[in-house]
Amino acid sequence: MTGQQPMLIVVDDEQGILDVVSRFARRAGFDVMACSGGGEAIALLQTRHADVAMVDLRMPDIGGLDVIRAIREIDPRCQTVLMTGYATVDTAVEAIKLGAMDYLSKPLDFGRLEQLLGAIRDEIERRRSILALDTDVAKRLEFCGMIGRGPAMQELFGMIRRLAPHVRTTLITGETGSGKELVARALHEIGPRRERRFITINCSAVVETLFESELFGHVRGAFTGATDNKPGLFELADGGTLFLDEIGELPASVQAKLLRVLELGEVHRVGSLEARRVNVHVIAATNRDLRAEVAASRFRSDLYYRLNIVEVKVPTLRDRREDIPYLTAAFVRETSERLQKPVVGLTPGAERLLSAGEWDGNVRELKNVLERACILVDGDFITERELSVSMPASTVRPRATPPETSRPAQGTTPDKDLLVTVERDHIQRALVRAGGNKKAAAKMLGLSRRALYRRLERLDLGGTITRRRDTVLQEEATDDSRLGVRAGV
Repeated sequence: MTGQQPMLIVVDDEQGILDVVSRFARRAGFDVMACSGGGEAIALLQTRHADVAMVDLRMPDIGGLDVIRAIREIDPRCQTVLMTGYATVDTAVEAIKLGAMDYLSKPLDFGRLEQLLGAIRDEIERRRSILALDTDVAKRLEFCGMIGRGPAMQELFGMIRRLAPHVRTTLITGETGSGKELVARALHEIGPRRERRFITINCSAVVETLFESELFGHVRGAFTGATDNKPGLFELADGGTLFLDEIGELPASVQAKLLRVLELGEVHRVGSLEARRVNVHVIAATNRDLRAEVAASRFRSDLYYRLNIVEVKVPTLRDRREDIPYLTAAFVRETSERLQKPVVGLTPGAERLLSAGEWDGNVRELKNVLERACILVDGDFITERELSVSMPASTVRPRATPPETSRPAQGTTPDKDLLVTVERDHIQRALVRAGGNKKAAAKMLGLSRRALYRRLERLDLGGTITRRRDTVLQEEATDDSRLGVRAGV
């Protein structure tokens, strides 16, 4: 760890657990505060900050879930981990709803404890480095208005640097909100035309009958309302760059004329036979699959191949999740300054919610969500409460446990996987305590033998079943019959 060591508070009424967790935590690089009860922990957290709290579920004074609720109100930045030897699925669900980041079963698995502490320590260090981003670091992550530290964006930045000095026609593809216009501006700003105009037209926002006039201009009297000569965008961008956003929306009637401009470098104003020479870098962008549009005869194949001399693909936010914390830090800083609100950052739970989002609207959606959250928040840190209001339902996914400690099964969500793990551990502990006797284990768990066998099969613990299920069910029915006879039923 660099700088001040993170603070961990361990809360348990068993001195042995306090000693073990404290020892492992100090070895992992934490300062440790030990509390023997929930009331003591709550009082302590009202006077000083802890980065993480490991809380026992059952304590004489205040239960662990109530302690986690209090921590969430006192200091939402403090992450929580639930510890218990009395696990139930309902308990795990409640802990997750309260924002607990993970769950430890008793007796403690020392390997898992060590792994979890290391993951938490690394996460705290990462968060601190992001919050402490200085000007030099921010400049290294920023490229022409785009922020990216991960390999996908670094590869994109490298391609822009290589292309900008040479290309005259570029096609940018990517989902809505992924930053296609920023890529286009970057190609212009670091290219040889940086001192000339950069002109943008959104092809989806222009009335079809006005496209030719907008792009190529018109002469007086060319059509009703043409009272003066007017240069088109190609002429205005002469020597510079013209950005055709959403090129897939370009009407078929204009596509052939655009192709002629790209091939010959000359335009004809509407109503004029005079050709005017233009030297323009044309950058087109689309969120459509232009190959499919060509196949469906909605887009000219010759225009597509003329535009697609070089294609730049902009990654989705889902493909660059490692950049979300840095984008978040930049957007929160920018928005808080504009709103003149002292918003410092996000709580760990809020950060996890952002990182797990679907983000179909990509960076634009992330920026809008954070702006709404900044408006709503009253304190220094945005919490899950503000984000849950600001994020569309389609964006929110179940919050995941840290990847270092979770092992999701194929086809399951992170929360579902955590609950499955809790249930599996609970049943396995009961079987161990019962010496492998499933009837005794079922009694401990408050289940019938039939229900226990169903769960063993569902949780892929079938290897522990030594007899065929139908035989077991037959024996269970026989047992029930015998019990009924003995009871005089």
